[in-house]
Amino acid sequence: MDIPDAAGSSAESPAESPKDTPNVQSLVRGLSVIRTFNDDHPRQTLAQVAEATGLARATARRFLHTLVSVGYAGTDGTEFWLTPRILELGYSYMSGLGLPAIAQPRLEELSRRIGESSSLSVLDGTDVVYVNRVPVRRIMTVSITIGTRFPAYATSMGRVILADMTPEDLDHYLDTVDLVPLTPMTKVDPDELRTVIAQVRDQGWAIVDQELEPGLRSLAAPVRSPQGTVVAAVNISTQTVVHDLEDLHRRFLPALIETAEQISHDLAATELF
Repeated sequence: MDIPDAAGSSAESPAESPKDTPNVQSLVRGLSVIRTFNDDHPRQTLAQVAEATGLARATARRFLHTLVSVGYAGTDGTEFWLTPRILELGYSYMSGLGLPAIAQPRLEELSRRIGESSSLSVLDGTDVVYVNRVPVRRIMTVSITIGTRFPAYATSMGRVILADMTPEDLDHYLDTVDLVPLTPMTKVDPDELRTVIAQVRDQGWAIVDQELEPGLRSLAAPVRSPQGTVVAAVNISTQTVVHDLEDLHRRFLPALIETAEQISHDLAATELF
């Protein structure tokens, strides 16, 4: 006899049989509900969640009330929102990684030294994901927090990480990712990106000028494991009206490279990699 899952559906319906797919579709749908909540939509009605996920209202209701019952969401009867307990879902990854805690004091010192925001990210699929950030001021229209994702091809940190890929892996990335122009300056031609990434590989750092968002410049350097592979990237972000490219090269690049090397050295003293 089938046992109902948390969403109220059969554990093994014909459409979700383990013979057809290794995925647990109810879990996939539940995670899609969680991902609808963000800075722009911190509180949502049932109808909004159903529309954002493409789920039937009854299905979305079951997932939302399941999240409420385990403490991951709250509701006033009309709207739903995530609670701080949702952070537990990412804690195992963050605590296991250990990298953010190691990098934190170095990033704080870098931001104090240059007076600009600094961040640390890792590659996840085709995106970079922020795992640490020391903000000085808000410089983007989108608020950057832990877990924020951006396409790697359009970011300085992403290009630093992509530069460590083998030619075959880089080809696969460029064949897989949807190269969308985020601004008029975004490089989306695969051959041009290969040239830019090769330059990043040669020089050991990357600058992205207004390709992610108009008016935003960023500079990144790699964080390496004791084996020499790039495991993360650290960056400095600033506004074009505050600092020109010469400032980034002259003032920020030496401090950034030093910080990345310090974090790499700190990693070598651990058993993380």
